[in-house]
Amino acid sequence: MDASTWQKILDLCNKLSNVTYENLTKIIRLEQTGSATGARNLDDSDQNDVDTWMGGGTCFSMTWHLYQSLRDMGLNPRLVMGHKRKERNIHCALILPNVTLDTTPPSPLVSRLSSFTSPLSSLVSRLSSDYLFDPGYLIFDPLPIPPAPPFGTGDAIFPLVPNSVRLVRPAQDRMELWTGGALGDRGLAGAQMKLRFEYPLEGVSVEEFKQHWVESFYREMMTYPVLNRLDRERGIQYYYQKGNLVTRDADGSRMERLDEGCRVQKLSEIFKLSPDLIEKALGILSK
Repeated sequence: MDASTWQKILDLCNKLSNVTYENLTKIIRLEQTGSATGARNLDDSDQNDVDTWMGGGTCFSMTWHLYQSLRDMGLNPRLVMGHKRKERNIHCALILPNVTLDTTPPSPLVSRLSSFTSPLSSLVSRLSSDYLFDPGYLIFDPLPIPPAPPFGTGDAIFPLVPNSVRLVRPAQDRMELWTGGALGDRGLAGAQMKLRFEYPLEGVSVEEFKQHWVESFYREMMTYPVLNRLDRERGIQYYYQKGNLVTRDADGSRMERLDEGCRVQKLSEIFKLSPDLIEKALGILSK
């Protein structure tokens, strides 16, 4: 892959990083249409224009937009589903296979890796890998997937901020995503790493992906607001769920309870969403 194409991919990821992860528009669409299929078809990401989205979207909206955009570039990304504990197909991401770069990737991620001893160093020098894209988990850097044993260690750590990311590949056909606090000078996570998702790497068809998307409209998380946004420049993540706002940065996490009187205004300011949209979704949830 030439440097200009890779830069287009990085620009696309950066643009997507400005989209808020939120289920409010999803709740509104379901109320408007009365069916999950109708709500998914109404999703603006289905038309692939991120500038006209209703503020944001969940992992399905973000991943689908990225999938279409990479296909438009003539690439062949693969949709994958993520399992969490006993919940299957609760998350999604995509993989861009067999990427061989002409030069060192012009990505801030690579420069941040230079001060760490990591299995990733051999991958960067080889410049050929499958890449994981997981915008729905606020990972906006393409991450080279470590080769599984016996061809590699099957393990790589990425010093993202505020959450470091670890990819573990115990077998050729599956991979685990772990996250923890920002890495310190010794390359150790500031908070204990936790297993987030397991991905079967064979992927799913577009039809299966859209079916899981439809099913997501009836999951438990659609009964309360979930908002998640990453300020990449400042290295701060904001997460809101069930009345609690969590702020994460390189120094750790802080949680505060938002009073109903200031909730809409504060959520609008932090997550860059219209107050009317927030009030409408909260009204639907209160019925």
